[in-house]
Amino acid sequence: MDNHMLLQALLVAIWAGIAGIDLFNGLFHIHRPIVTGVIIGLIFGDVTTGVMTGAAMELVWAGMVPLAGAQPPNVVIGGIIGTSFAILTGQEPTVAIGIAVPFAVAVQACITLMFTAFSPVMHKADQYAQEANTKGIERINYFGILTLFIFYFVIAFLPIYFGAESAKAVVEILPKWLISGLGVAGGMMAAIGFAMLLKIMLKKQYVAFLIVGFILVTYMKMPVIAVALIGIAIALYDYFKVNSGDGSVRGGTKRGI
Repeated sequence: MDNHMLLQALLVAIWAGIAGIDLFNGLFHIHRPIVTGVIIGLIFGDVTTGVMTGAAMELVWAGMVPLAGAQPPNVVIGGIIGTSFAILTGQEPTVAIGIAVPFAVAVQACITLMFTAFSPVMHKADQYAQEANTKGIERINYFGILTLFIFYFVIAFLPIYFGAESAKAVVEILPKWLISGLGVAGGMMAAIGFAMLLKIMLKKQYVAFLIVGFILVTYMKMPVIAVALIGIAIALYDYFKVNSGDGSVRGGTKRGI
């Protein structure tokens, strides 16, 4: 294994640690696959594949949100492993999804176990709070951030550095029907993720806009970006109309002071 691959694996691992911290502590959303795809693409020198794979991964995780104790597959590791696999093996993004999601499920299970193991630390934080020991609370928070960074660093580094050549060799011996099956499964998962997002966002009063957008893209062959800009224009018009100075809204008058 050459030094170039070692450097790439280290860079990927460092990004995984930063993204892992962002997922739980930063919330700047740099952990999302659409961002990770660009970064991984830059590291491996294939930004085009990185962006395409990151966009496909984003569709999968678009509708996956944590609800109470129900946690979705880990978005950080899923995006990183999936994008890296697509670039290193030359496979389609849909195939990479089929590889990344099971890996992300396993990692999320490990994170749940880790959080459970560290739950007694919260009692120590409560004790520091009662004592007004702000330094102690800070140390606990920094310890948690460092633990997250190390966890994601190791989880991302090992499969990239030690598994890159093995992944290429395995892909070369896999039958075409299996690769095609993974591609189909990955495509279905992206569609399911987008459907879950629509289920959360779609309301009956917005169905008309969905139909108009479908017609513009399917029958009028309008680019998706153009349709998105039309949607933004409508949203801005509606926003400024509702929040206009006269206080009027559709269907009545807003009560003011």
